[in-house]
Amino acid sequence: WSQIAGVALMAVVALLYSADFNFEAKLIPFMLVAGTSGAIGYLFFYKGFEIGKVSVVSSVINLQLLFTMGIAFFVFGQTLSALQIFAIAMVIVGITIVSTKFSYLRNKISLAKGVKETLIAAVLFGAFFWPFNEYVVERTDWLSAALIIKIIAVLVVLVLSLLQRQKLGLQVASKKIFILLALVGLLEAGAVLATSFGVALGDSIIVVPISSALTIVTVGLAMIFLKEKITKTQGVGILLTVD
Repeated sequence: WSQIAGVALMAVVALLYSADFNFEAKLIPFMLVAGTSGAIGYLFFYKGFEIGKVSVVSSVINLQLLFTMGIAFFVFGQTLSALQIFAIAMVIVGITIVSTKFSYLRNKISLAKGVKETLIAAVLFGAFFWPFNEYVVERTDWLSAALIIKIIAVLVVLVLSLLQRQKLGLQVASKKIFILLALVGLLEAGAVLATSFGVALGDSIIVVPISSALTIVTVGLAMIFLKEKITKTQGVGILLTVD
């Protein structure tokens, strides 16, 4: 349901900015792979959140960077300067420190929950979704490509639900949940649009690692609005990422 809200946002933006939907037919398979891997990746990612610790799952998902950067380097021939390599390494280290409560690492059972699902999501995002997304947006209108890939992702989820005979109706205690679901979809779609635009202009080997700094934003907002406290270790992670 949140992804449908995202499709609505992308459709409005595409309409307002007169997106060009004329693209070569050879790009369709790449869109299908990007949409399918993105959809299945999100399902495994959400499953990881459902059964595992948020800090562990949000740390493991950052492994997608290794796949994305590896493909960008070996397949697309993208390179980084020594300074950029150091900066991205600091971002990755900072994200990992902030998103992980290291006390959980002492409990092997807790660590195991959700890790397998999140690893699968990391592979799908890093090795398929972002590389195929970049290939498409660099060869056609990035806005129309993002919309089509998002629609494919929604259709994939619907097909999977039919195959598993799983009902998609929502049974919620409060109507506020619908508002939250819509906000999740709208914000996620906005983030995907921004990152896709960045990839269309630049290289994924730089853009995707920077976009993964979302963990820092999450921690910052949690401190402001939810009055959550951070550990000294997490503070070091934030400084590493910001610097």
